Amino acid sequence: MAAGFGSATAVRTRGTQSFVQIMALCWRRPSLLALELAWRWSFGIPLLAVMWFAGAHIWAETAARLRATGVFEFSLQYPMQGAEQVSEAIDVLQGPVLHVAAWLLPAAMLVWAVAAGLGRNAVLRRYRPSMPWRVGAMIALQVLRVVALCATFAVWFAAIRWAANFTLSNATVGGDAQGEPNLVLYCALVIVFSLGVFTVWALLSWVFSIAPLLALVEGLGVGGSLVRSLRLGPLRGKLVEINLVMGIAKIALVVLAMVFSATPLPFADAVSGGTLYAWWAVVTVLYLVASDFFQVARVVAFVDLLEAVPS
Repeated sequence: MAAGFGSATAVRTRGTQSFVQIMALCWRRPSLLALELAWRWSFGIPLLAVMWFAGAHIWAETAARLRATGVFEFSLQYPMQGAEQVSEAIDVLQGPVLHVAAWLLPAAMLVWAVAAGLGRNAVLRRYRPSMPWRVGAMIALQVLRVVALCATFAVWFAAIRWAANFTLSNATVGGDAQGEPNLVLYCALVIVFSLGVFTVWALLSWVFSIAPLLALVEGLGVGGSLVRSLRLGPLRGKLVEINLVMGIAKIALVVLAMVFSATPLPFADAVSGGTLYAWWAVVTVLYLVASDFFQVARVVAFVDLLEAVPS
C-alpha cells in the first residue's frame, strides 16, 4: 500500500488532498511514529538530563550573586530598573554558561546530526523498504542544517544587540546624550530584525529539509542534493502547500496545548503543586507526540511527491 501511494495520482491531486490521505496512512501505521519518537527522544531525554545537571551546577555556583542582583524581584512596572537587573544577572551567568556551552553545544550538534540522519533514514525505510541507506549524506546534511540554524541565531542575537546599543547611543534629552533610551524604537527594531531573520531561516530551513529526502529518493550527494533543492520545478508549489498545512497544524497544536494547560487554573484551590505539574507534563508529552506525528506525515508526503513527479 505504501509503495503504491507515490504514483501519478499524487501529482494530479492537490497537495493538501494527498497530505490528508498520507496522514490517514501514517495513522494506520503507528510503527512510523514509534520510530520517530524513538530517535528523537533517545537524543532529547539524555540531553535534557545533561542540561539539568549543568544548570544545577551553574545555579549552585551563582545563586548568591544572582539574588544580589535583584532579578527575582523583576517587575514590568519599572522597565529600566528591570533591564538593569537582567543585565547584572547576565553578567553573573555569562562566564559559567559560556564555559558549559563551549563543550555542550558542539557535542549536542554532532549527536543530533547522527541521531537525525540515522533516525530519519530508518523511518523512511520502514515506510518504504526499498529506500536505500544513505547515512553519510543524511548526517552531513543534518550537520549543515544545525550549523545554519546556529548561525541564524547568532545573526539574530547580534542584530538585537546592535539595536540595543543603537537605542542607547541615541538616547537624548535636550541634546544631552544621558536621557532614557527610546523603548519604542528598540521594540520596532527588534520586531523588524526578528521578522527578517525568521524569513531568512524559513528559506534556509526549506532547503535543508528537502535536501536529505532528495539524497534518499534520487541518490544524490550532499552538494547535489542542496543544488537540486533549489530547482524543484513543478514540485515546489505542492511542497509549499503541504508545508503551509503543516504550519497551520503546528499552530493549532500549540493553541490546544495552551488551552489544556490552562484547564486546571479555575480549580487552583483544589489542584496545585505536584498534581498541576504532572498535568502540564502530560500535556507537554501529548503535544510532542502529536507534533512528531505531523512531522512524519510531512516527510512521507514529501517523499511520495518527489517520487511521483519526474525530476
